Amino acid sequence: MSRPQQATSVGSTLPMLIGFGLLVAAHFGVRPLFTGRASVDFFVIAVLFAAVRLRPGIAAVVGCLSGLTIDAFAPGSFGAATLVMSCIAFGASWTKAVFFADHFALTTAFLFVGKWTFDIGYLLVGGGTRGTELMVQLLIWAPLSAACTALVGLLLVATFRPLLRPRGG
Repeated sequence: MSRPQQATSVGSTLPMLIGFGLLVAAHFGVRPLFTGRASVDFFVIAVLFAAVRLRPGIAAVVGCLSGLTIDAFAPGSFGAATLVMSCIAFGASWTKAVFFADHFALTTAFLFVGKWTFDIGYLLVGGGTRGTELMVQLLIWAPLSAACTALVGLLLVATFRPLLRPRGG
């Protein structure tokens, strides 16, 4: 009996891994094409979507490794993304029953809050900005970036929903 359960687990994990890889590729391949302060963060979408399908400890490890990847490209604030992404992934895993329903408004709110929380934590832990510039980042650009990320995440969910549904057997 454990064989069919294992096959089902692998069958449901494979689309998540492919989706995660595609979102990470989009983060490094597509995101640089769109310049501006309010950009889409495909890495946060990938981590949040993966975290709701994982146990909290494993989600934190995925967040930690993802944060390390982000930190590798920003040595000035090394460790900030690792810490914040680990916390975001751990928290997202705990809230999966509440937010990751099959409802577009809840998914959009989940992505918005996740991205905004990441930006707030990254700006505060990274320590690169201060004073008025920090307040503008936290209250104007971070929510705009979170809104863009949530809208793109919602479009991705709507587009790929048929592929993510469990198959009957």
